Amino acid sequence: MKWTDSEDLGIALYEKFSGTDPLTVRFTDLREKVMHLDGFDDDPKASNEPKLEAIQMAWYEEWKENQ
Repeated sequence: MKWTDSEDLGIALYEKFSGTDPLTVRFTDLREKVMHLDGFDDDPKASNEPKLEAIQMAWYEEWKENQ
């Protein structure tokens, strides 16, 4: 997965951190969580705020659907 795979990353984050409200996670922490996901393989320097926001919103949608 790459930084642009926000939907896949959101699902993976939900599966790994299902008890966490994604809106409480700071972007710096989100970046670290994404980089440690199984299957993530992208340049850490390629992340930016819009990409992290898209990932966070995808994670939030997945989290919200399962509450």
